Amino acid sequence: MSTAAPQNDLAPTAMTHREVLEAMSGLLLAMFVAMLSSTVVSNALPVIVGDLHGTESGYTWVMVATLLALTATTPIWGKLADLYNKKALVQIALVVYVAGSVLAGFATSMEMLIGARVVQGLGVGGLTALVQIVIASIVSPRDRGRYSGYLGATFAVATVSGPLIGGLVVDTLGWRWCFGVAVPFAVLAFVVLQRTLHLPTVRNDAKVDILGATLIAAGLSILLAWVSLAGSSFAWASGTTALMVGLGVAALVALVFVESRVAEPMIPLHLFKNRTVTLSVIASLSVGVAMFGSTVFLSQYFQLSHGLTPTEAGLMSLPLVMGLLVAGIGSGRRISRTGLWKNVLIVGSFVLAVGVALLGTIDGSTPLWVVSIWMTITGLGLGAIQQNLVLAVQNSVPHSEVGAASSLVATFRTMGGAVGVALLGTAMSHRVTDHVAAGFAKLGLVLPHEGHQEIPDLSTLPPAVRAVVTSAYGEATGHVFLLMIPAAVITAALVWLFREVPLRSTIHSDEELEALA
Repeated sequence: MSTAAPQNDLAPTAMTHREVLEAMSGLLLAMFVAMLSSTVVSNALPVIVGDLHGTESGYTWVMVATLLALTATTPIWGKLADLYNKKALVQIALVVYVAGSVLAGFATSMEMLIGARVVQGLGVGGLTALVQIVIASIVSPRDRGRYSGYLGATFAVATVSGPLIGGLVVDTLGWRWCFGVAVPFAVLAFVVLQRTLHLPTVRNDAKVDILGATLIAAGLSILLAWVSLAGSSFAWASGTTALMVGLGVAALVALVFVESRVAEPMIPLHLFKNRTVTLSVIASLSVGVAMFGSTVFLSQYFQLSHGLTPTEAGLMSLPLVMGLLVAGIGSGRRISRTGLWKNVLIVGSFVLAVGVALLGTIDGSTPLWVVSIWMTITGLGLGAIQQNLVLAVQNSVPHSEVGAASSLVATFRTMGGAVGVALLGTAMSHRVTDHVAAGFAKLGLVLPHEGHQEIPDLSTLPPAVRAVVTSAYGEATGHVFLLMIPAAVITAALVWLFREVPLRSTIHSDEELEALA
């Protein structure tokens, strides 16, 4: 347990609705920037990877690199938010993100691009964790659902506008400008935060758990890198696997040892004694698989199976986003009105499982309007779950530990996304290769460089070859969503085990208020 309690947030005065909206304006801009990091690039990836002569594995790694950095650093940002000034931390995260974006825009190789995406991920990790933590510092859990709609709307706008902007930029200015689109928004967010967000000054003598932070980043990064590379760069059963797994597990074991002995641990281990926290953390893994997997693979599906342009593929993301928006706003308002959240999570998890299963039926011949309906259902499920899992966790822990607890949920959600995208990307690559090889054999052709195919440019392929490739990517995408079904079912099963605690109407718990009296 902590021995040096921070001396800020002791008794924050209640804010009016207008004051909350003013304070949230910069936070919403920061969240918009974080979302743009992936949505602007998603539809440009086939063009980017093709221009840099990357492979299907490289395509996956451009997304995984950001998720890996995000996952490894989110708990660190979360704990720092419990110790230091949250506003300054958000602004630091914005600066890191801008630096990564500039580097990505000047990338001359896949290796440089992936490295720049890691830097972007460091900034996005801070933005993803800190925005919700700051909101939890100014709005009580009972009222937070009222404002979750604004977060949902920001998420929707970024998700819709990102692919559209990215597609237009690729089709007009070129892909490098995709990484500069969010920079003006990041600068604006920095300025607005400075003017509108006013939080108590932090005075904290606690020492930062540098060793714990290092072990978190090292352990998660090594294991995520192993999952992403195994099966393509080296065999699953190999000396490299043994070395990476051994090092990753050793780092995490050492982390548990260190965290149980330091005064101010990066991850307070006692949080896992909380049933809501533990179940939410596990459920977030599978939510991450569905959320990030849908974004990455559907964008590729529309371009490589249906031959849509990046701009058109961006428009096709609307059904998923509208489902997210409607469910996010509707569920948030219902929870604020009733103070109860478990039924919302149960319904959302069931709808998500149904949506993922339906997307598992698609192939290259599936009409786009059918795909849109399945995407809407999936979006409704995700919208009812992702924000409300965090809300349930924030309501179940003391305010002094909201940062660490919230970041745990975000960390495992992105970890699920990183591991899921990596594993599913590998599965898709093998599926595409097998399907293309079989199609080429029927045409009397030989698949060149088998197992190392670059992302194809459909416009350069003869009609017969193009038909084989589009069919392969369509069938492989459906197969990927079938592989997601177990994760969605696990989420539904875990939600049933939650023990509902009505949302409190104060920022602090009763115990904290008594201590502060």
